[in-house]
Amino acid sequence: MDSFAIIRKYYTEDTPLRHLLIEHSRAVARRALRIAGRHPELYADTHFLFHAAMLHDIGIFLTDAPGIHCHGTEPYILHGRLGAELLRKEGLERYARVCERHTGTGLTKEQIIAQALPLPQQDFCPQTEEECIICYADKFYSKSHPEYTKTIEQAALSLQKFGEDGVRKFLSWSKRYE
Repeated sequence: MDSFAIIRKYYTEDTPLRHLLIEHSRAVARRALRIAGRHPELYADTHFLFHAAMLHDIGIFLTDAPGIHCHGTEPYILHGRLGAELLRKEGLERYARVCERHTGTGLTKEQIIAQALPLPQQDFCPQTEEECIICYADKFYSKSHPEYTKTIEQAALSLQKFGEDGVRKFLSWSKRYE
């Protein structure tokens, strides 16, 4: 599987959005691979980690987020679900699950209902070690400020909008992965 070929398929032109996607995804991939390298006891699949990290945000071009060069029509909260649909069409189910499960520390059915999010009313929470590692690593890098790496405290603070359960989950991951 070649994640860069998939990126080129959906981001055909050399644009600021493609550069941003690749820069952000590489940062997430580097952190995910560092975690796997420091924790061989997790038996994380590093080949999968790299390519899944590169593809986790593949759906952003379909969203309306002009501050990060996205000029689609869908709400940004849907970027993971939209990316999952693209990857399923490519026959990449395992990678699709990473896309749809990386928002916050995962979204529960209860959160989707309570916040009236435009997502199917089901759980979208990371389940495998690799999904958790990518979800965790992603929280350190904002696409609006790609040059900056958040601290654990800053990343945890950015998750408060998803609720205290997400903050607790993130902090438990930090103890496991750092």
